[in-house]
Amino acid sequence: MTGGPTLGGVSATSPAGSGFADLLTRNAGYQTGFQHGNFDGIAHAGVAMVTCMDSRIEPLEMIGLKIGDAKIIRTPGGRLTPDALVGCVLGVHLLGVERILVVPHTRCAMASGEDADIVAKARAATGEDLSDLRIGASPDQHARLLEDVTALREHPHLAGRALVGGFLYDVDTGALTQVL
Repeated sequence: MTGGPTLGGVSATSPAGSGFADLLTRNAGYQTGFQHGNFDGIAHAGVAMVTCMDSRIEPLEMIGLKIGDAKIIRTPGGRLTPDALVGCVLGVHLLGVERILVVPHTRCAMASGEDADIVAKARAATGEDLSDLRIGASPDQHARLLEDVTALREHPHLAGRALVGGFLYDVDTGALTQVL
């Protein structure tokens, strides 16, 4: 070992490919049945969703859509970050998006406290100080959702161009409930 930091037993300074062989092998299997090469990138159901990066969430399955139907934008907590906002604007103006769903979920770590609480958890787990990041955590999911939905509805590049709704996804039941 080189003595530097490791990720999963692989040196963090190793060539990029060395820790990804298992995923590349799985990709080779994916390629054998790949049928999406002729897609045009348009959201054919006219939908965009801003939702959490949580691995318990399958956004397309959640709303009965398939690949090619929607633009999926994932952020910690399903928050409307600056990049997510740009994705929504471009989706509406260039990619056929007519409806935007903002979808946080139950039992989300980003709703377990404020930024300082998340920073403290990260420090306890890794020793790293993440206090320089604007994380966007808040235990008041409804207030965060209202803030994000309002920002989308009132944005000068989106107002009157797309329907925006706020929802809550239940990771235990699969239920999607419209809140706003």
